[in-house]
Amino acid sequence: MWLTYSWWLGLALIAGLVADWTGISISLIEILVGVVAGNYLGFQTNNWIDFLGGVGSVFLTFLAGAEVDPIVLKSKLKESLTIGLLAFIFPFVGAFAFTYFVSGWSIKAAEIAGISLSTTSVAVVYAVMVESGLNETELGKIILAACFINDLATVLVLGILFANYNKWMVLFIFITILVATFMPTFTKKFFAMYGNRVGQLEIKYLFFLLFLTGGLASMANSEAVLPAYVLGLVVSGFFLKEKNLLFRMRAIAFAIFTPFYFIKAGLYVSLPNVIANILLIVVLLLIKMVTKYIAVKPSTMLFKFTNKEGMYTTLLMSTGLTFGTISAMFGLSHKIITNNQYTVLVTVVILSAIVPTLIAEKFYRPEYYDIKEEDNNV
Repeated sequence: MWLTYSWWLGLALIAGLVADWTGISISLIEILVGVVAGNYLGFQTNNWIDFLGGVGSVFLTFLAGAEVDPIVLKSKLKESLTIGLLAFIFPFVGAFAFTYFVSGWSIKAAEIAGISLSTTSVAVVYAVMVESGLNETELGKIILAACFINDLATVLVLGILFANYNKWMVLFIFITILVATFMPTFTKKFFAMYGNRVGQLEIKYLFFLLFLTGGLASMANSEAVLPAYVLGLVVSGFFLKEKNLLFRMRAIAFAIFTPFYFIKAGLYVSLPNVIANILLIVVLLLIKMVTKYIAVKPSTMLFKFTNKEGMYTTLLMSTGLTFGTISAMFGLSHKIITNNQYTVLVTVVILSAIVPTLIAEKFYRPEYYDIKEEDNNV
């Protein structure tokens, strides 16, 4: 067991070194390393790796929600809602229509395709924002808020279409609302009494709430990332003041948990299936990027973004990774889609994480000091 985990962490270390050498987001490299490990090195998952990967996706989603500035979300609500909702609706309809009417997938499989390809990558956008410093700017916060709206819509639709409407769903909704209502006030008091101690009680407290609501979500046949996103948002105001706690939690997530999730996501991609379905993969990638452009770029013009900011926002909103792979994995584990369809969707998701991000970072990224300078001149 220990050797197995050492190999996985060794892959994560290699991915980190490659990411550092190339300047590409580490989450993308970890997925590509997973593809190589699964196809050529014989790597397989087990229950503990599945668990660690699940914790990674939930933890990362929580942190992404915690990075959403509530003040910017309120002051830029029209921008965030418009960009986020349109960035979900257009790709969902486009991907669903093509896979159902043209490719002949079942209606449920086409729904999974629509959900998987309508997402915006929290992992990629969040990582890019942190690495570039744009998460501290108004533009970065608007993009993160729009990502939140986009992916919240994605997870809600996934839950509406596939959840079990039973007592567990009622209990999950009730407990999540209860926790979200009292969490902001209680978190402040808990941190004031027990924060910054050797035992790291505040982190244990947050893990407890994430595991509790995530477990109830799973019993309701929903996804643990849904309450994680909501809980991250409701305590985002607290984390604005407690940056040190946010940095510590971010370090835990990226060092220990998220590598297992991203490497595992790449593990299920079959290269022979990729080659056999390359035309479908290219078409679906184009559908995602074109529909995202149609949805987002005119919205940025409406809200008077500069052309560079508008293209940067559009390209980042075109990315997909965390929720895309989660949705595809949900479809595979519940036997809604086949292994072949999973490979197609995850390959498109991975490409959508790489291609738009590279274009955005190479040609359209606003410089941090330029934004600060513009803010000072207003």
